[in-house]
Amino acid sequence: MTLRRPAALAALLLIPSLGAAQEAPVAPTTSAPQIITQSPATTAPAAPAGTYTPAAPVASVAPSTPDRSGTSTSATAADDLTAETTPAAANSTPLHDSSAATPAPDPEAPLSRQEMLAETASDAATQAAKFLRDGGPSIWAIAALSVITLALILWKIWRLALIGAWSRGKAGRAVAAFERGEQDTARDIVRGRRGIRSKVVASALASVCTLPEDRAREETARVAKLHLASAGTGLGALELIATIAPLLGLLGTVLGMIAAFQALQAAGSKADPALLAGGIWEALLTTAAGMAVAIPASAALTWFEAVITRIRRDVEDSATRIFVAHQPQSLKLAAE
Repeated sequence: MTLRRPAALAALLLIPSLGAAQEAPVAPTTSAPQIITQSPATTAPAAPAGTYTPAAPVASVAPSTPDRSGTSTSATAADDLTAETTPAAANSTPLHDSSAATPAPDPEAPLSRQEMLAETASDAATQAAKFLRDGGPSIWAIAALSVITLALILWKIWRLALIGAWSRGKAGRAVAAFERGEQDTARDIVRGRRGIRSKVVASALASVCTLPEDRAREETARVAKLHLASAGTGLGALELIATIAPLLGLLGTVLGMIAAFQALQAAGSKADPALLAGGIWEALLTTAAGMAVAIPASAALTWFEAVITRIRRDVEDSATRIFVAHQPQSLKLAAE
């Protein structure tokens, strides 16, 4: 009995301290007050009233356990919410980054160029139609002459290339072989050639070996003139275009000026100088168009004439060399 009384007294002395220890952790738990109110931890101090049970402090831990569970539950819910929102953001971010990293091709880049070219062609066609409409009959004639001029120039270039206007190698080698006394070799070089120089050289070689000198010269001159005349076909048309194109342009200008002054006279006192100026510059367009056709025609004519002149000079030189090379043999036969 003497031992139980001090123990009971000690237990009674420890009860207030245990109650204070129980109340200390409960105070800061503000995050989950509903769980604290539902737990029976507040009645825990009444348990050790009869006996000394050191397990009473374990009951004091009970209030903290729901707090931790509530806190962990809320933290888990927050983590779950963050985990749910994070994949969505992660999923949306790569889509945005992929679209930014690989921009879609701009289909308007090639289309814009095509549209620009189409618009330019449309504007040019519109201006050409207006130009032809305002120019009158003269501008239509000049337009026809421009087409004819272009066709003649292209055809003449093809024709001169076909007759060997810029190649003189075969004829030169044939003449050199004849000068060395190789008549058969010279004939073989130019046989079947379509060049004008080769044809004249072949005619001269055949004439000088079968005809007297006078008749051979006449035959060679005849063949040379025939081929040179064929080479000069079309030059007269170019010369005519170069002459009449500016005159047609001037005629259109005069007619346009007459129409402009007639309109100015019809306007009377209300005449607008801008009307006269517009009629004048439209009339001058025909002169510009005529010169634009005449200048290329004249330049092409001069060039073609220079080419034919060089062909004529080469033909004369080749024929002369052939007759000179054949002359010593004729003199030798006459002496014998």
